[in-house]
Order: sequence, then C-alpha cells, then structure tokens
Amino acid sequence: MRMSWMRLLLAFICLLPGGAAMAGENRVDQILERFEQANRWRDHVMIVAHRAGGLRAGKTLYPENSLAALRASIADGAEMVEVDVRRSADGVLVVMHDSWLDRTTTCKGEVAPRTLVELKECRLVVEGTGVATGEFVPTLVEFLSAAKGRILVNIDNKLGRDEFPAMIAVARNLGMVRQVVIKENLWNEQRLAGARDMLRTTGDGVHFMPIIADDAVRDVGFVETVQSALPSRAMELINWRDGAEFLTKTGGPLFSTRMRAAAVRGNWHIWANTYAIVNKPGGFLAGGRGDELATLASLPAESWGFWAERGATIIQTDEPGAAINWLAANGYRVPYEGSDIEMAGRTASIN
Repeated sequence: MRMSWMRLLLAFICLLPGGAAMAGENRVDQILERFEQANRWRDHVMIVAHRAGGLRAGKTLYPENSLAALRASIADGAEMVEVDVRRSADGVLVVMHDSWLDRTTTCKGEVAPRTLVELKECRLVVEGTGVATGEFVPTLVEFLSAAKGRILVNIDNKLGRDEFPAMIAVARNLGMVRQVVIKENLWNEQRLAGARDMLRTTGDGVHFMPIIADDAVRDVGFVETVQSALPSRAMELINWRDGAEFLTKTGGPLFSTRMRAAAVRGNWHIWANTYAIVNKPGGFLAGGRGDELATLASLPAESWGFWAERGATIIQTDEPGAAINWLAANGYRVPYEGSDIEMAGRTASIN
C-alpha cells in the first residue's frame, strides 16, 4: 500500500534529531482528542494494555508492568496502558501489582519494607517462562517519563485514596497530567463524596474515571448521578461472571440501551474489560466474553466484537496487538488522521 505524503513526512521527521519526540507529541495529541471527545469517535474502539501489556501471548514475552511491555504496547498502537502503583520503604512510588515480589521478580518478600535501592536489585521475570530479564522495577517517574508524548497511562492505585495527589504530582512535574487517568470503584453516595473530596486536592486537568460494577450498581440512574457530580471522559463498567454462568447475552444491566444513551448525553466512553484474572473463570469481568474466548477459542467476534457492538469504545485487554489487528480488520477502528499512529509509536519507541 502506498504511503500518503503525510505518513512519509512523519517517518522522515522521526529520523531527525528530536524527531521521535515530535512524532510522539503528534501521537498523544491525537489519542487525547479521541479520549476527550467520545461522541466524535463512537465508531472507533480504543485499546488499553492491561499491566502495560506484559501479559500477552500467555505471559511469555515481557514482564508485566515493565518498560519493555510499555514499549511493545506503544508499537502495537494501543492508546493507553494500565499500571499498578505501590510505595517503597523510603516513600518512592513504584510500578508493581502485587504486594509481594515473589511472582514477578527474582526477589522474595513484601514490597513495602524495601527501599528503592533494594527494589532495584530485583530483576523482573517473564512469568510464563520464568526467565529473569534485564528489566528492573520501574519507579512511577521512570514509567511516566517513558510514556510521555506516546501513550496514555491508567493508574490502578494499590494504596489508599490519599495517595492519588502524590501520583498526580509526579505527572504534573513531568508536564503530562492530561496523559494520566486515575480511577476508583464507586457504588454509593458516600464513595462518590469521598472521590469528589479527593479530586479537590489533585488540581486541574486530572482525568478521573469511575469504576462501576453490576454486583453493586444495576441502575443507570446512579451512573448518571456520578457523571453529573464528577464529569468523566470514560466509565469502566464491569459485568461479573459467575463460575457456572453461560456467556452473557446482553452484557448485563450496565450495557443497556439506556446506558449507551447516557454515554452519548454525557459525551463519555463505555469501557469494558476482557483481560483475565488468575484462578477465576475466563471473562470474569466480561460476562465470560474475555480474551480467552477471543484467542484460545478463536472467537474474537464473540469477545471484542460483542463489546464493541454493545457500545464499548474502550476495551482493556491482555492482548493489545491481537485486539487492535482484529478490530481494525473488522471496521471497529478508524485510522488516525494524517499519520499511521502505529508506525509513529513504533518509530518513537525505537528512538
């Protein structure tokens, strides 16, 4: 396929000194426009790489929550990565899912009692193969710096609500607060009030996303109340799967036609999760219609396609590359104007 003159120009710019940064800025600006203007992009499904994209291919390629996984997700063309944040003993924010080091690193024991220097002695492990890599536990500063101008970052806070301002301060100091999305589970007025109080301390420009699960919330009216109190660009909606439940036929109460109408009125994205949870049935957060159905069963239309047809314009997955390829091939992704965003990301990550 012939490259347009804009794509050729972008490729040339990327090869110039400082060109990768220029391409990155172009990339993240386009992603932000789609994230912040949901109604303009209802025919495009954005992809979020779970744990930075380190769980792809049966956890055999990269360590989770690593800079290597981040670079791969940028190259895939994902619009966002999700990461988990904890603190070291000397107060440094680090990117790590578990409270223990045993599963994902060469070290043993808890994260919290170790200083950053001690954590940096731990090499990250590719869980599916057990191979120790040259990657080390990244700090939040290091991770966000690598993502700056290239991709959005969704922070899953493993600490208390009072830690959010510190995380936002890191992003603000790097000049990338708009690239960061923080989130919290909301299911009643008390939780809503707490989130509102917290956001008063973080300053302007922060993207906050409520997480709404159908075990506690089944009324779209509550979601509309949340949106009115805390205007958000996306709502993470969870359709829990029971162990013996068949595949959901509708997406549950949160993926209703009324919810889709509410999303349009509020100009926000419906976010679905297809990633796997250890020791839980496949599609545990997606009514059975998770990544396993798309990949192991080779039925992507019944997973990623199903959620796209029910209004999801953001999907968080363990398989960002595969999801992007299938969605693009089946008309669920719109090429980015003026450039091939996957190419821009891949070139920027190499430089």
